[in-house]
Amino acid sequence: MLRGIPLYTGLPKWRFCFAENLLHLFFLCCICHCVTGHIRYSIPEEMKKGSLIGNVAQDLGLDLKRLRSGQARLVSGESVQYTELKVDKGVLLVKERIDREQLCGETTPCSFSFEMILENPTELHQITVEITDINDHSPTFKKGNMNFEISESALNGARFPLATAEDLDVGVNGMREYLLSENDNFILKQHSNADGKKYAEMILQKPLDRETNPSLSLKLMAVDGGNPPRSGSINIDVVVLDANDNAPIFNQSLYKASITENSIKNTYVTTVNASDADFGSNGAVTYYISDLSSALGDLFRVDEQSGVILTAGPIDFEKDKKFELQIHAKDQGGLTDSSRVIIEIVDINDNSPAISVMSFTSPVSEDSPPGTTIGLISIKDQDSGDNGQVSCKIEGNAPFKIKSNLKNYYTLITDSVLDRESISEYKFTVVATDKGNPPLSTKRIFNLQVSDVNDNPPVFSKRVYSAFIAENNSPGVSVLTLTAKDPDENQNARISYVLEGKNIAGSSVSEYVSVNVETGVVQAMRSFDYELIKELDFCVKAQDGGSPPLSTNVTVKLLIQDQNDNP
Repeated sequence: MLRGIPLYTGLPKWRFCFAENLLHLFFLCCICHCVTGHIRYSIPEEMKKGSLIGNVAQDLGLDLKRLRSGQARLVSGESVQYTELKVDKGVLLVKERIDREQLCGETTPCSFSFEMILENPTELHQITVEITDINDHSPTFKKGNMNFEISESALNGARFPLATAEDLDVGVNGMREYLLSENDNFILKQHSNADGKKYAEMILQKPLDRETNPSLSLKLMAVDGGNPPRSGSINIDVVVLDANDNAPIFNQSLYKASITENSIKNTYVTTVNASDADFGSNGAVTYYISDLSSALGDLFRVDEQSGVILTAGPIDFEKDKKFELQIHAKDQGGLTDSSRVIIEIVDINDNSPAISVMSFTSPVSEDSPPGTTIGLISIKDQDSGDNGQVSCKIEGNAPFKIKSNLKNYYTLITDSVLDRESISEYKFTVVATDKGNPPLSTKRIFNLQVSDVNDNPPVFSKRVYSAFIAENNSPGVSVLTLTAKDPDENQNARISYVLEGKNIAGSSVSEYVSVNVETGVVQAMRSFDYELIKELDFCVKAQDGGSPPLSTNVTVKLLIQDQNDNP
């Protein structure tokens, strides 16, 4: 099993940490409770599912218990999850087949990034996996063979552009060189264009003689730099024509044009022009696009007769910002000239900001102080320039605000003291708007529950309760009911009624009255005699079930009414 290796920086255990990331780490610490770093692994493409990429826990210095308690998980905005985290072992594994060519195309180095989130406290660790190339593609030609019609009067040094091979691999595994089969008339010369693509020309070094050799069969081989190398080939058939001694000549060696992305099919780009000094059919010029990149033929086309270049497919600035076309002009004798066309793509605001929720905490306790972090979001816009600049705000008057200490990352924090008894749930909207013209925006709705704390004592409906009872009453008779309310909820609002200790005439008050602990009903425990006791004053405490509990006392006056029971 191959293992992903963190890029070496001289630190023990191969831990990765670039100096330029120190500021990035500082900003991440401002967003989360604790941020320990950014690690990077390098693995080859096409690893088997379940292959080990790296020991995340070891490389970040995290305990496996912390991974489990923090509910460690991977967060990525990509539709395909190439990796998975084994929390019980703290290792990162390959989840899906990774094809470097499918993932990055010609872009190098090729990598993808994601974040590992831990809760309680919130931690954010960025992980980058670089995919290195293996030599799993051979150079290939778009066509099976090439045909040239070359006049026998062609001069030594005449150039003939050859088909270009494409190798999906990059770096040393990419295209290295072209080889031409041995012959007496042509040599091969190799070039590289502005983006590093190699192409070759066949140069005439000995005049052709139609009467001796009316045709030639050659072979062009493309070889990559892999070990062992891979190769591909194309047959070249040369038909020798009678004299045509003037080649077409472009009036410009370089054309420049610009178009906006999302232009409709057949949008005009520019016009190229080449002239031929020959007469008649030998002076008729046709135009075609070189096959330096097979993909360009799907995006642009040139009119063979007029040289007008038009769009042939959708143009997306977010994929390619500039194109280089190689345009060839060919006369009827097979002589050619070439010119380059540089096409700049102008960005338009066609992508709305994307809001990704990386972490959100609900419910939040009502006693949380202002500035408490409740969420972490990422906002990205694929456009460039002002079209990709994003501002973020919260709609309405919710007691929250957005704070950003790092590009594309925002924290949601409380902006004032919360009171569950006033508002127990908040529904607020985060709006991300770019600076395009017209601007595009995206909304995301959040629901936040406010959890209760025991911050309210029970409250009696009266400050003093009074009740009358006739003397000679029966023991156990109900005298009155005490009522208290608590605005808290659940256990914090569960009220118990307790008779406060006090002596009356040398006896405990509980010998005279009792209070039901749940209902607050006051009962007489004995029969009263007006001639002995005319009034009872005692206190009752209402206490909630919070921790610690809160309570309130109330005074109860029990007035004994006289009966005519004495002669």
